Amino acid sequence: MTTLNQIKEVSLKHFAKGGYEGASLAHIAEDVGIKKQSIYTHFKGKDELFLQLCSDASEKEIVFVSNFIDNNKNRPIKDFLYDFLLQSIDRYEQNDSNKFWIRTAFFPPSHLNEMVTKVSYQFLDQLEELLIPIIKEAMVEGEICSTIGEIQATAAFLGIYDGIIVEMIYGGPKRLQRRFDASWEIYWRGISM
Repeated sequence: MTTLNQIKEVSLKHFAKGGYEGASLAHIAEDVGIKKQSIYTHFKGKDELFLQLCSDASEKEIVFVSNFIDNNKNRPIKDFLYDFLLQSIDRYEQNDSNKFWIRTAFFPPSHLNEMVTKVSYQFLDQLEELLIPIIKEAMVEGEICSTIGEIQATAAFLGIYDGIIVEMIYGGPKRLQRRFDASWEIYWRGISM
């Protein structure tokens, strides 16, 4: 593994655990086994490293979504959407990149807020663009109600996704499960009528 990749991998763990403020370049360098100055060979500073990790994490999440769609697009839409949400929860619990991504989107460093928000909205727009055709196809196939419209049904689904993320961060497992179960039931009942 190259030093650049080691720096990014170790930095991701530090930022995922402690956020921007809780991560130090000195500790990152120490964990990589290099001097702090060596980080500057690859990045101008902490901000550039952080923003690169933010961009990388966003791209990894889009790859996850694309792969999920490719592997599940022929499943019934109810199973597809439900499992997408379940896998999103699992990814948060098991994946440093996903944990970093979500933490960064919700708690960006104030001086990087504008740049992080831009990347976050680009991700959400891409996610919506990837899901709209799936929901539209389910409407054409008669799996879900076509009077709602695929854009509205997708936006509502992403509202559930957002709510689940909030509970993953703030609520803990019981609140997350309660929010997930209730939101899913109401959403599914609404689009399957």
